[in-house]
Amino acid sequence: MVKVKTSVVSLIVGFLFALGLGLSGMTQPAKVVGFLDLFGNWDPSLMFVMIGAIGVHAVTYWMTRHRTSPLLAEKWHVPTKRDLTPALMIGALMFGVGWGLAGYCPGPAVTSLASFEARPAIFVVSMLVGMFLFRMLDKKLQLNR
Repeated sequence: MVKVKTSVVSLIVGFLFALGLGLSGMTQPAKVVGFLDLFGNWDPSLMFVMIGAIGVHAVTYWMTRHRTSPLLAEKWHVPTKRDLTPALMIGALMFGVGWGLAGYCPGPAVTSLASFEARPAIFVVSMLVGMFLFRMLDKKLQLNR
């Protein structure tokens, strides 16, 4: 029963996230590219979305930080690995460059699939192919260890 509750809550939270991305205009690559264009036609709206997200996170973190477990799970699932590996640094660099060039990061790109336009579909397919290729390369070279 807990699994069903978790799935339903995950669906609702995902829908709210997608709705927020859509309402704020963050599914439009021009917004992201405009935010990164500091010396051209700079668009600060992404900064305000980020500030709003940080505010919501700060409040919910404050409300939950003293709990011994989450509402719908037995324990917290918090990453314990904190070392900066070459794979992490290269991946972060690739993510940032891809975000800047395409104007999409994974959440808004998946949300934008609902528009039935080619650009987000091409991005998501390319992202999935890249993830598959990394997994294959990682098995051979053990990059992620």
